[in-house]
Amino acid sequence: MGLLVKNGEIITADSRFRADIYAEGETITQIGADLTVPPDTVVIDAAGKLVFPGFIDPHVHVYLPFMATFAKDTHETASIAALIGGTTTYIEMCCPSRFDDALKGYYLWKSKAEGNSACDYSFHMSVTRFGEETESQLREIVDDGINSFKIFLSYKNFFGVEDGEMYETLLLAKKLGVIVTAHCENAELVSRLQAGLLSEGKIGPEWHEPSRPESVEAEGTGRFATFLGNTGATGYVVHLSCVPALRAAMAAKSAGTKLYIESVLPHFLLDKTYAERKGVEGMKHVMSPPLRDARNHDALWNALRCGFVDTVGTDHCPFDIEQKLLGSDAFTQIPNGIPGIEERVNLLYTYGVNRGKLDIHRFVDAASTQAAKIFGMFPRKGTIAVGSDADLVIYDPNYRGIVTVETQHTDNDYSGFEGMPIEGRPSIVTVRGTIQVRDGRFVGQKGIGRQLKREPIHF
Repeated sequence: MGLLVKNGEIITADSRFRADIYAEGETITQIGADLTVPPDTVVIDAAGKLVFPGFIDPHVHVYLPFMATFAKDTHETASIAALIGGTTTYIEMCCPSRFDDALKGYYLWKSKAEGNSACDYSFHMSVTRFGEETESQLREIVDDGINSFKIFLSYKNFFGVEDGEMYETLLLAKKLGVIVTAHCENAELVSRLQAGLLSEGKIGPEWHEPSRPESVEAEGTGRFATFLGNTGATGYVVHLSCVPALRAAMAAKSAGTKLYIESVLPHFLLDKTYAERKGVEGMKHVMSPPLRDARNHDALWNALRCGFVDTVGTDHCPFDIEQKLLGSDAFTQIPNGIPGIEERVNLLYTYGVNRGKLDIHRFVDAASTQAAKIFGMFPRKGTIAVGSDADLVIYDPNYRGIVTVETQHTDNDYSGFEGMPIEGRPSIVTVRGTIQVRDGRFVGQKGIGRQLKREPIHF
């Protein structure tokens, strides 16, 4: 049975026009006026609505063992929350530790998602050590459809890699045509700063940011870029949070380094005062890199508007209040992360597009199209075109609401954006032509999401 979306205004990264869309067999087969369609076609009247390509979150954590606990979401809850927020594809960080077998970790992460996600998904494969077996394991994972690695220049002795391991990973990635995403901090400095603060009795969440200051992130960003330049690999900085790191990344880009930049939603809207609140209220907003001084906001919005920041993700990683309280005696024990997979599109539209900080085409580009292009999913994902998957977001710009834990679908007992007004939300969301969401409610089929096979493109 086909699907017809009529009377809507189609908006992509580079075009805006009125036309109808017909999808059959999971893909878009016609775009135009007065389309001839079969009599049993499901019809969506999008009059007064905007029609966007399905949005893509390039940075989420669903299954994650971390700091003596596990992230709260399952692929069922995370995917439903994503869809209600307009995200139809996400890329999860597959993160076995240095002590785990990488290949076993990859298949464990796959098993958690398979048959449980209501939208399509893929993985970034973390390289947390580089040993004799690593190259053969990573080649097998790339053959399975993964074209992006992840390295951590933080979390010393757990996720973090040494410089020599980073070098080997980048050389292999260059050979395989794989992009390497990187969490850029200086693990040694963070470790020393943390120890110093704790020795002075500074144990609360307000000391998390001073333990990983902007200079530490800038150093990690510059070091990653230097290694990229000397290996010829392509890189992607995840969750860039501050002006010094942005300068380091932009300097590398200007010098010809193949480098993309991601920032995440919290760093555009929240600041370090949220994590300086007393007790668990501050713990809720502990993440890495930390929330920064609000003076960084304008620079990040400007860089996003100009395309210097390529994508906006979430680093979605929900831990509930009980889990956050594991850090009551030391901020270093607070599980790092904040939920956001459901809120990203609406908040970016409200505080970007509606506040004049972001052109609507750049909004689509940063929240969908660029991720599809960078990670080898375009034009199957990230646009509205004949032959593309029928992932569509019929968006109601007239909706008004408030972000609150009472209505969220993420499996967590607080919202990091509690009380923020939103202006617009998805009215209908489809995944490969199947209606999954109507007006804030999941009405579709659980478990229909598929792992996307992504071919290497970064030679």
